[in-house]
Amino acid sequence: MLIVSSISIIPYLCNKLLFLLSNKKIGILGGGQLGRMLIQQGLNYGMQTYVLDKDEDAPCMDICTKFHRGNLLDEETVFTFGASLDAIIIEIEHVNVEALERLEQLGKMVIPSSNALSIIKNKSLQKQFYREKNIPTADFRWIANRAELLENEDFFPAFLKLNELGYDGKGVMPIRNEADCVDAFDQPALLEKFVDFDKEISVIVVRNFVGEMVVYPVVECVFNPVYNLVDYLISPARITEELQVKAQKIALQVVEGLRSPGIFAVEMFLQNDGTILVNETAPRAHNSGHQTIEGNFSSQFDQQARLLLGLPFGSTALKSMSLMINLVGESGYAGIAVYEGLEEVMKMEGVFLHLYGKTETRPGRKMGHITIVGTKYEDLIEKANFIRRHLKIKA
Repeated sequence: MLIVSSISIIPYLCNKLLFLLSNKKIGILGGGQLGRMLIQQGLNYGMQTYVLDKDEDAPCMDICTKFHRGNLLDEETVFTFGASLDAIIIEIEHVNVEALERLEQLGKMVIPSSNALSIIKNKSLQKQFYREKNIPTADFRWIANRAELLENEDFFPAFLKLNELGYDGKGVMPIRNEADCVDAFDQPALLEKFVDFDKEISVIVVRNFVGEMVVYPVVECVFNPVYNLVDYLISPARITEELQVKAQKIALQVVEGLRSPGIFAVEMFLQNDGTILVNETAPRAHNSGHQTIEGNFSSQFDQQARLLLGLPFGSTALKSMSLMINLVGESGYAGIAVYEGLEEVMKMEGVFLHLYGKTETRPGRKMGHITIVGTKYEDLIEKANFIRRHLKIKA
């Protein structure tokens, strides 16, 4: 396991003892599946978890210590929620940063830092950060509105990304020609040059409060062309060792530049000539790390819990090859979820089911995931194809 450190570990060890002796209250901003999986892991450590989310039926609601219903974008709501807690972590970027700044001033542990989050949650600021830190990324331009987009026809084909509030493929649209501009976003956005790539890859990095970092093996992501989210991923990525190391170094460079504790997913494009470009960074646990629950010695959620409790890093090494499939609602169905073909799938060896506690399905909604572990890529893909043919989420 690679650990990168530039700061003495002595203060960290002292803090660890203090954290373990206290009965820490952990706040999670966002009550979705990422928070749910963190809580499930945190139960092994006796974590007390307090969740804030606007949805009274959020996946975290029935397993956390206490659930608070409220608006994540409202400053006073977020500040009041966090003021009585010891540590606050996000599971979604769309939260009020000003409230996090005030909580930091109170001495609260905020993960990631308000500064890092303010950079990452805005697509344009994130791209500017890459440029300033000499991190390789696709060329881009800033667009104020739809009229300004039409003035940049020389930059097509490109992708238009809303500066804020986009996620899981939402807030992103391809702009191939002038005709695509008719229905384009009419608000501040990033226009990113189209990249012809061989593979989309991702690297998870964890950084603690004294600057130490650990990095996971590179994973290969295959996207669903309809919903623009991960269809399945393979760990480790089918790339050379040289490219593995290169991608990990770039991911570490991104996280070191942010200077913030937390867990980060650095998504990248691998081009045919071996060039690697950073696409986006997520300042939280990520879909491209779900397979670590079964595939690695310490999962991304275990690392989050360790970070919050001041415990040492777990091992990021692989236990086995793995393939993760996102389970999403079938097109044409909305309502109470029905899982067709689940019994056949659960008879398969090396298959692990994770449902997110969502009662209702709709087209493209993430309802859960399945991880397959094994020793051969071919076997993993064969099982994945069987699951995709037989398991359907309908209503």
